[in-house]
Amino acid sequence: MSTFKALRIDKNEQGYHCEVTQFDEADLMEGDVTVRVTHSTINYKDGLAITGKSPVVRRFPMIPGIDFAGVVETSMNPSYKAGDLVLLNGWGVGETHLGGHAQKARVKGDWLVPMPEGMSAHQAMAIGTAGYTAMLALMALEAHGLTPQDGPALVTGAAGGVGSVAMALLSRKGWHVIASSGRPQEADYLRFMGASDIIDRSELSSAGRPLGKERWAAGIDSVGSHTLANALAQTKTHGAIAACGLAQGMDLPATVAPFILRGVSLLGVDSVMCPRPRRLEAWARLARELDHAKLAEMTTTIHFDQIPSFASAILEGKVRGRLVVEI
Repeated sequence: MSTFKALRIDKNEQGYHCEVTQFDEADLMEGDVTVRVTHSTINYKDGLAITGKSPVVRRFPMIPGIDFAGVVETSMNPSYKAGDLVLLNGWGVGETHLGGHAQKARVKGDWLVPMPEGMSAHQAMAIGTAGYTAMLALMALEAHGLTPQDGPALVTGAAGGVGSVAMALLSRKGWHVIASSGRPQEADYLRFMGASDIIDRSELSSAGRPLGKERWAAGIDSVGSHTLANALAQTKTHGAIAACGLAQGMDLPATVAPFILRGVSLLGVDSVMCPRPRRLEAWARLARELDHAKLAEMTTTIHFDQIPSFASAILEGKVRGRLVVEI
């Protein structure tokens, strides 16, 4: 096909707008592999890009979608051939390089990950950047030397995409998971995902003390701002928090007290430019360690034309778990 269906973002004198349209294949950006996209997803960053509520998009026009999975159509990269199943997360796709909310994508083969054995494209996008980031966060905590024997693990934004996968992964490893959420109606869901205890997010979301009672040895935070500051202030001596999101804000209104009085560590988790060996390890572990029943429970499947409405919903905290877009 010379044209294909795509979600296109433009910015001009009339403002910022996003619409489903036909995109010319000749206008795809440089890359040595062309993929027929079968599935994508909507992450928090996609919601920001599609709505324009944050300057995520760096060039126009842009096709959003920082994740996609599909089938290789053509390849000039020796690692891939036509018919190979692949997935992609990050690398600026959907921000500076045309992304996955389209029927086709052309990218550098080095950005792709071969589909893990036993994983479908639908499952890969049910995991997506959110789940892949949760695994990177778990790997960071493990590399720091933390184990379930050190104490509980906190998961903030627990009903969201990162939080849902984080709870499933941590609980499977034997961690006592404390879920922080502002959705009390999701208590049964949070416990199914692996939460042993649930606290209301209001306990962490306002300005707190420089140091609080030691409550957890580890944490995975996708919220930032006061929530991250309070998570650090209540981390046990020599514990660590892996930070990977900013749903509450980019700021960190904290003090040095947890770091210099308890030896607490703040571990930054970057999923976009993560080196390929660590990326491959994360996806291999997700294929082995993520419970398929829990993945199915946290997943909602939507159609292409529903992307804009769900992009707004994810920013408003109205989406539970993960979204898969059938392209």
